[in-house]
Amino acid sequence: MKKPLKNQTYQLWGGRFEKSPGARLEAFSRSLDFDYRLALADIQGTSAFARALHSVGILSRAELQRALGGLDKLSRDLASAGPDLFRNAPEEDVHTFVLSKLRQRIGGLADKLHTGRSRNEQVALDFRLWLKEAIRSAQVALRGLLTALADAAEKHPTIVLPGYTHLRRAQPILWGHYVLAYFEMFRRDYQRLEACFASADVLPLGSGALAGSGFAFDRDQLAQDLGFSRISRNSLDAVSDRDFALEFLFAASLCMLHLSRLAEDWILYSSEEFGFLELADDVSTGSSLMPQKKNPDSLELIRGKSGRVLGSLVSLATVLKSLPLAYNRDLQEDKEPVFDASAQLIAALDLAAQVVQTATLNPQPMQKAASVGWLCAADLAEFLAERGVPFHQAHQIVGKLVLDQTKAGRQPLDCTLADLKKYSAIFDKTSLPLLTPASGVARRAVPGATAPARVRQALREARTWLKTL
Repeated sequence: MKKPLKNQTYQLWGGRFEKSPGARLEAFSRSLDFDYRLALADIQGTSAFARALHSVGILSRAELQRALGGLDKLSRDLASAGPDLFRNAPEEDVHTFVLSKLRQRIGGLADKLHTGRSRNEQVALDFRLWLKEAIRSAQVALRGLLTALADAAEKHPTIVLPGYTHLRRAQPILWGHYVLAYFEMFRRDYQRLEACFASADVLPLGSGALAGSGFAFDRDQLAQDLGFSRISRNSLDAVSDRDFALEFLFAASLCMLHLSRLAEDWILYSSEEFGFLELADDVSTGSSLMPQKKNPDSLELIRGKSGRVLGSLVSLATVLKSLPLAYNRDLQEDKEPVFDASAQLIAALDLAAQVVQTATLNPQPMQKAASVGWLCAADLAEFLAERGVPFHQAHQIVGKLVLDQTKAGRQPLDCTLADLKKYSAIFDKTSLPLLTPASGVARRAVPGATAPARVRQALREARTWLKTL
């Protein structure tokens, strides 16, 4: 008779083996240090599965009540203790940890709760349950940022600033139009997360190791008990599918890229060279050497952490790219990228909302920047085109005007009608207002453009949409 395995209490597969795993493998395969985050989901899934076991006659009513009582007590203990409960625990992963603690409460009955259930489906279930909650938390943080952006647009309805292409002044726009551009980016991020939630909202339980369960569980009832909208259609796919995790990482990466773009803009706009806005003290830091410094560390960290989240996407994609069906232990590496990306995303969104809420705008530098550099050039060319001048010819005429006036050190507001007529007799007194930033903003009045009425319309629509969330 072979000797019992070391730590066999915590091993569910030891009957096939004469020796325990070596110390190196045990250390290398340990995941409790990070997958402890799945503990409450694991208990939730086990509770639902216990009811399913009762429905097929594996557990008596008394056993079910005892099991549910033990699981409920364990859940409350975990919720109150937090991560401290897992420190220095000997178990390999969260599943053996939960089983061990449950054994301490209900004895050998805990072992019956694994009847007809594979670790493959168990971890897939736990991961989906956890991610659904994480997605909702990210959406809450996104709503905070979206609201802050809408507030910022509404607070300064008439401020004009340059819009940029190639980081060169291009055309005047309203501050509200600028801010609502980011609102649209983050709106799409919110919608992408909603799609990620739908992708994760599939019950894998009942799939067994890969071929499906041999017990006649009511999977639709399990889905209802666990809050899933539907069940998986193929057991082989269900235990090995991590598309939902990869889709979340893509959505998180894209949202972080949008945050990084916002951060880059505001790092520039808050610099002395731009002076468009000032960041609040509580989102800035100083220098240990230079007393005058006020550094945008909050935005720089957001910009830097975007690369970290993108790295998580690449990490999981690389793990998945060559896996044969069905489950492989490689999939243990699916969780850390998602856990970290979720934490970084939510923290970055919360911080970005604070930055937006507390920033102070400096209207004068903005409006001055919009008044110099010939941002009205396209409007002058369009004025000529509207009066029959072929646009390419109009472009040449205005280009020559800009060249000459720039060489002379003159800006649009320095020009008179006589100056304009030197380049085309078609210019008349109605063209003079085009030299002002306000006129350039007002004439861009198509839906989605920067004219004041269109920006007000866009803001109303944004507010209406936010109320639906």
